[in-house]
Amino acid sequence: MNQNGLTHPIFQLVSEASKSLGFKTYIVGGYVRDLHLNRKSKDVDFVTVGSGIELAQAVQKRLKNSSLSIFKNFGTAQIKTADWEFEFVGARKESYDRKSRKPKVEDGTFEDDIHRRDFTINTLAISIQKDDFGSLIDTFNGLSDLKNKIIRTPLDPVVTFKDDPLRMMRAIRFASQLDFKIESSTKEALKSEAKSLSIISQERITDELNKIILSPKPSIGFKHLFDAKLLHEFFPEMVKLQGVEIREGKGHKDNFYHTLQVLDQICERTEDLWVRWAAILHDIAKPPTKRFVKGEGWTFHGHEDKGSRMVKPIFARLKLPLGAPMAKVRKLVQLHLRPIALTKENITDSAIRRLIFDAGEHLDDLLILCKSDITTKNKLKEQRFQKNLRNVEHNIALVEERDRIRNWQPPIKGDEIMNLFDIKPGREIGIVKTALKDAILDGIIPNNYNDALKFVIEQGKKLGLQIHE
Repeated sequence: MNQNGLTHPIFQLVSEASKSLGFKTYIVGGYVRDLHLNRKSKDVDFVTVGSGIELAQAVQKRLKNSSLSIFKNFGTAQIKTADWEFEFVGARKESYDRKSRKPKVEDGTFEDDIHRRDFTINTLAISIQKDDFGSLIDTFNGLSDLKNKIIRTPLDPVVTFKDDPLRMMRAIRFASQLDFKIESSTKEALKSEAKSLSIISQERITDELNKIILSPKPSIGFKHLFDAKLLHEFFPEMVKLQGVEIREGKGHKDNFYHTLQVLDQICERTEDLWVRWAAILHDIAKPPTKRFVKGEGWTFHGHEDKGSRMVKPIFARLKLPLGAPMAKVRKLVQLHLRPIALTKENITDSAIRRLIFDAGEHLDDLLILCKSDITTKNKLKEQRFQKNLRNVEHNIALVEERDRIRNWQPPIKGDEIMNLFDIKPGREIGIVKTALKDAILDGIIPNNYNDALKFVIEQGKKLGLQIHE
């Protein structure tokens, strides 16, 4: 085989160290797969018929500028260099007691190790013994499946998924990342074993879900998750988006497939995971806000506000971070209709200033979400919508340059107001601060300290406050 992927000195060093220990060692899994797909990878797994820890220790002594981590409980070791990671493990075999989700793991042969792997494309291995260095070992025709773009389990898929239900998420993740088809019996096993996903921790499920979301076209993965009813196991809110109801001859769009189209379109504009999550959740509250109004048709009034309130509980249940990422997604969901409203004629600078202020550091991501939220099949309509949004962007840029509102804080803060009037914290402070913010955003007074001070003094007098001399 082509050995262009084996030029790093680690491969010869592992070969030498392995021989000195009397072990046979192989490169396995993802690195071999990616080598044949011409995908760059700097993450290499070695399987040795012997002790992975001993081999790693021998290699690290030979490899300059590297660090070694040993995980005795798992019998594995990891070597890191500036930008590469190398994992070492002894060949093993697994047997399962159906009463336990944990396999019994023991030392095994190279063949045992290959047989326990999840998909044929991950069973490919490369020998690094001196006499056959670089030769490909393809036990389950993984190379053929790579060429034909197929995800298939090497053994009975039902058994494979029962042994480790997370493999169902991994099958779909690979299909989404690589744009591969899932082989029919493997696809059927996804459906029959979907309920067994419940024994897997939410953290591990979400890790695979995020990898699907970060793939070039996540809709591939989400359609598989939906069709196999795996999505139903951990994300029922998204499942409820699916379907169209018709009354009096009037229907609404299928919000599940609309969401997937928005997600795919946003992936063409950003790799930010949390902006992609905002695309997933932007219409999440349409099912609970759906109403049919005679003479009007279907409405979803307030879905942006209800949706923003749903973000935190969804993030909490899916074990997603509840800090800045969650706040960002919540903000984008809450504001996703606002830029569209600014496409109408005669929009005031005040309205634009308020959007800039409310969106703050997330303004650019909000505009990306809005552009991606256009899914009409009418090309002329789409061109008109996109042109309107470009006009909004232009107007935002003009107001922003003039008024510098983004991430803006009022020129006079609460503690200065308290000192000015010699008062303690109370409702008066909030009233004055809100009035000052509104006056600047509405263009009543300029955004500078002197005009703000005069305004604050006037507002204080209206409330019966006296300036502290």
